[in-house]
Amino acid sequence: MRQALTILGSTGSVGVNTLDVVARHRDRFEVFALTAATQVEPMLRQCAAVRPRYAVMADPQAARLLDQRVQAEGLAVEVLAGPAAIAEMASHPDVHAVMAAIVGAAGLAPCLAAAHAGKRVLLANKEALVVGGDVFLAAVRSGGAMLLPIDSEHSAVFQSLPEDASTWSASIEKIMLTSSGGPFRTRDPATLRDVTPDEACAHPNFAMGRKISVDSATMMNKALEVIEAKYLFGVTPEQIEVVIHPQQIIHSMVQFHDASVMAQLGTPDMRVPIAYGLSWPQRIESGTARLDFSRMAAMTFEAPDPVRFPCLQLAWESLRAPSGTCAVLNAANEVGVAAFLARRIRFDQIHALNLATLEQVQPSKPQSLADLLALDAQVRAVAEQCIARLAGQ
Repeated sequence: MRQALTILGSTGSVGVNTLDVVARHRDRFEVFALTAATQVEPMLRQCAAVRPRYAVMADPQAARLLDQRVQAEGLAVEVLAGPAAIAEMASHPDVHAVMAAIVGAAGLAPCLAAAHAGKRVLLANKEALVVGGDVFLAAVRSGGAMLLPIDSEHSAVFQSLPEDASTWSASIEKIMLTSSGGPFRTRDPATLRDVTPDEACAHPNFAMGRKISVDSATMMNKALEVIEAKYLFGVTPEQIEVVIHPQQIIHSMVQFHDASVMAQLGTPDMRVPIAYGLSWPQRIESGTARLDFSRMAAMTFEAPDPVRFPCLQLAWESLRAPSGTCAVLNAANEVGVAAFLARRIRFDQIHALNLATLEQVQPSKPQSLADLLALDAQVRAVAEQCIARLAGQ
């Protein structure tokens, strides 16, 4: 029997790559539902290609337009609208696995719904753990869900660990997350105040969405991955470090107590971790080019420069702070990146905004989705006030 799959965020890069892998294995997978925010034309093309049972748009106006187009094309796809419908597709009883690829805190509610429903959750939305933290892990445990990492770094760690998770805490000495260093790895830190949005979005290895591209440029994406790794693998913050590896051939490493290091290598292509998450514990063809070691250039490593990448250190500071602080950091950063892309603040002020917001919001321990959403709203309001002060500097 084919496994039914819901893809949350199907028009983004992870969603598109997931559909590419699924198309190679139509005997194993079928697409039950696709969801997106506002992109009608890409969603229409996906509906025509894979014929899901449902297509959901977060924006009601986009859903109405998609429904008109679907009917005009004669496609047997039911179009739904709104966040509640997205969560319903993540928890639907006919669904076996959920690719969680909605960017940002907006992906938290459907991830929680999938976890409560006991699905195989393929987690490409790092904010589910960064924002949800213990609340999300409690939902995974209570629902009997299976949580599999899709971020290439966390998938690499997962692939490097023993299959028996009960042995991890006794064997892991440290986890080493690799990073490309983004577009400003060698740029003079004194010039970062002049960075434009287009420069920040020019990743050296990947074509990604603008928000995640800016996070890569500030290395906030790696800060969020440090937080995610803590929750995924049950290690302490002190057991996680970041290493810059510009070639992105080694996707991450685990050092064990006997001093041995296990690493996962491969072509920088998201289809590898996607295929592994879909098929685990088996492996299937991903469509990715193979490494040719005879033609490979040298692989280099370096420590992140704290002056060039001040956002990175906020990960460890937030993990040591009261529960909910990581959610504060995430919301502040989302507001900051949006403000930078809108040219309301400078690139170097993203860190200043994150720091100022963390200093002003002292969270109490969130216990539920409602608590997390209330905290998220509070942080965004504070961050906007901080932007007003930063804009004149």
